Order: sequence, then structure tokens, then C-alpha cells
Amino acid sequence: MKIESITSVAVITPDASASRALYMDALGLPLKQLDGGYLASEEVAGCNHFGVWPLAQAAAACFGTPMWPGDVVIPQVSVEFEVADAAAVSEGAQELRSRGYDVLHEAKTEPWGQVVARLLSPEGAVVGLSFAPSLHDQAS
Repeated sequence: MKIESITSVAVITPDASASRALYMDALGLPLKQLDGGYLASEEVAGCNHFGVWPLAQAAAACFGTPMWPGDVVIPQVSVEFEVADAAAVSEGAQELRSRGYDVLHEAKTEPWGQVVARLLSPEGAVVGLSFAPSLHDQAS
């Protein structure tokens, strides 16, 4: 598997208003509300995408339900790594599984076109393999 870049970094928050106060009000990051309570920006230098991801949305993305399972470590951050194309997401997830990692979900296409598969790291972070077409369109 060949990682091309970091696609995104997102803190995962159980308290969106407290996180909004820190990241937008105190730190002054140029975050915009996207889907529901998700805040994000592509305008933070050195980061393709920085987000503040409500825990309920992370649970829905990983498990299809707004409740994070009680028997799974609650993550505090998500890091997604960009690969060359959509097929590489599936191949990478399969490679990780063959190395003994439990994949939270197989490669799937999000409504905004990103293809992503995710696992939970030993540190309790959501780690994604991603193909975000918009990042590749910019490079063309």
C-alpha cells in the first residue's frame, strides 16, 4: 500500500458546542458547518482538511448507528490517509485485515464522493484509507 498524503485530521467530539468554542472562537480557525454538526475547513495551512466530527456522526459513519458501541474504545481523533485511487482503498483494507487489524467497515463511497475504509488504531484513533477525488482533481 502506498500512502500519498494525509487526507484529513478531525477531532471527534462528544460535545460539539465546547469544541466549537475552542476551535472557532478561541483558536480562530476558519471552520464552516457542513453536514449537521460537522465543522471543517480546507483553509488550515498544512492540512488538506481539518474537522470537528461529532461522535454520533462518527458512529453513524463507522457502524450505521448514532451510538458508539459500548464495547469499542471511544475515539478522540480521526486521521485519514490518501491513496492513489478507489481500488487502492479496498486493497489497503484487505492488506490491513491480512495483517490482523479489524476493519470497522469496508471501502464505501460517502455522499460527497470520498471512498473510505476505517479501522481503530491501537491508540484508539479512527484511521481511514481514503480516496478523495477532489484532492486528485486539484493535482491535475
